[in-house]
Amino acid sequence: MSMVLPGVVGFKLTGKLRSGVTATDLVLTVTQMLRKHGVVGKFVEFHGEGMGKLSLADRATIANMSPEYGATMGFFPVDHVTLDYLKLTGRSDETVSMIEAYLRANNMFVDYNEPQIDRVYSSYLELDLNDVEPCISGPKRPHDRVTLKEMKSDWHACLDNKVGFKGFAVPKEQQEKVVKFDFHGQPAELKHGSVVIAAITSCTNTSNPSVMLGAALVAKKACELGLEVKPWVKTSLAPGSGVVTKYLLKSGLQEYFNKQGFHLVGYGCTTCIGNSGDLDESVSAAITENDVVAAAVLSGNRNFEGRVHPLTRANYLASPPLVVAYALAGTVDIDFEKEPIGIGKDGKEVYFRDIWPTTEEIAEVVQSSVLPDMFKSTYNAITKGNPMWNELPVPEASLYSWDSNSTYIHEPPYFKDMTMSPPGPHAVKDAYCLLNFGDSITTDHISPAGSIHKDSPAAKYLLERGVDRKDFNSYGSRRGNDEVMARGTFANIRIVNKFLNGEVGPKTIHVPTGEKLSVFDAATKYKSEGHDTIILAGAEYGSGSSRDWAAKGPMLLGVKAVISKSFERIHRSNLVGMGIIPLCFKAGEDADSLGLTGHERFTINLPTEVSEIRPGQDVTITTDNGKSFSCTLRFDTEVELAYYNHGGILPYVIRNMAGGQN
Repeated sequence: MSMVLPGVVGFKLTGKLRSGVTATDLVLTVTQMLRKHGVVGKFVEFHGEGMGKLSLADRATIANMSPEYGATMGFFPVDHVTLDYLKLTGRSDETVSMIEAYLRANNMFVDYNEPQIDRVYSSYLELDLNDVEPCISGPKRPHDRVTLKEMKSDWHACLDNKVGFKGFAVPKEQQEKVVKFDFHGQPAELKHGSVVIAAITSCTNTSNPSVMLGAALVAKKACELGLEVKPWVKTSLAPGSGVVTKYLLKSGLQEYFNKQGFHLVGYGCTTCIGNSGDLDESVSAAITENDVVAAAVLSGNRNFEGRVHPLTRANYLASPPLVVAYALAGTVDIDFEKEPIGIGKDGKEVYFRDIWPTTEEIAEVVQSSVLPDMFKSTYNAITKGNPMWNELPVPEASLYSWDSNSTYIHEPPYFKDMTMSPPGPHAVKDAYCLLNFGDSITTDHISPAGSIHKDSPAAKYLLERGVDRKDFNSYGSRRGNDEVMARGTFANIRIVNKFLNGEVGPKTIHVPTGEKLSVFDAATKYKSEGHDTIILAGAEYGSGSSRDWAAKGPMLLGVKAVISKSFERIHRSNLVGMGIIPLCFKAGEDADSLGLTGHERFTINLPTEVSEIRPGQDVTITTDNGKSFSCTLRFDTEVELAYYNHGGILPYVIRNMAGGQN
């Protein structure tokens, strides 16, 4: 792995979280602060006496969000809390002692009982944990944090705002519209902001005992007061570990999850990556026929457009207890401080404060229900393996036997026609612009992992091969088939392409003819005509999941370069790995300020010999209408230049394994 030596941001934590404030509230606050500070390509080291007040699970939740705040990594030094967690999860005293001794000997152990040495960082941030407030993030990005007390007003601002990161452009006269429909024989209603999906998903949140047992206590208190989640709200529980089920059963709280509809659906990625399955037909019809801005509330890490579900245009990240609370309320259009969640069995109004557990209540259940043997037995079962998997027949041949009829696994084209000599730099001359984007195009926009839309090129491909629509599954499940994934590239239903003048969806303009086509069809047409393509983009291009298909897909479509204001670190690296040239506009410039419409033809004036190219050098780009501008080449290391010389990391590895050139 090659990288530029990163800056290290020191994030000091002081104080202690107030009662009722969760680790998720903290991580959403930290994510917003770090995204605003700017930590792309940097390490973030959390330190300070406040760290000692956080459990290891709390710390893991913060560290796991590093892709959302853009850092290369977020980390906490090892201290006694870490050692206690190792013991809790079944490590022997001998192993734990060895780890402590090693870290102390290398000055890597933090003991807050000893005087602390001030460390020097590239930049500094500080947060008093006492200042953290209950919050959620949305409706379209993880770092758009909203405090609970501001949620109602923020929601109405989202309805008013033009379409964008915080807007839906709903006319005033339609904002309070109520849609009544029949749900399996009982009256039901939806309006803008109605929650139709409430999911406790398998991100780090759901391996954190304090928030999981806290959510179960919310469900229990609601049951005791007579509150129920409406049956048309699709609820689910997908813990991040089998240990969670053990301590929910031990505490006796799983039954209250079940009563509120949060039944166990499995262990793995579910709603957070679009694997919710379809909504009930009556709910889907009510949303689509009346253009309802429906909401999903989930305890995952990511809520980018089109990721959670095609019919939920508003998606909010929240702690597991808040997921239950919003499911009970049935709407995000609520002020929890002033408005009741519902009416209890005694006919009285029930408020948020009536069902919210105290920190002490949660700690008591954690103490009595989360036991070391649970971790040992769960981990032992994993290491023994699954008998069904272990008994699968394995061919003895050294090469994989490709099944030409499989629509899941397909022989990839990366090595076809590959020679043993590197092809060298690829000239990009008179390339057309395939797509012209604004800011914050995520890897979910580029390569969606969720459901396959019935009218998409991928759907057409599957139908032609006899796959029923009910068996389409998701892009994520079919990522072993390049034919599906290439057709799914830029297929996000919420993508905004400047070529389409405000129209939302996975289409583009074929510049020579002016035809409006699917992105895949346009790219195929350019390739058949012998034309290279490029992409124009704004800031934070490629934020979100480190999805390799977000680079593989564009490469298969024939994209040779991406010119943006800035890149998310992992995606830039992945583009390089696929042989795509990453270029950044100069500070203060972008496509609009340079007068670029995307209808031009672009020539990237790179040297023809890789030995003449340098990381970070200036590159001149010219267009067929006489424009010329300079960009920064974002090959950041000599190793990345080697990948580019070979046409990508995959042929680079193959040639090296075969004893070819470097």
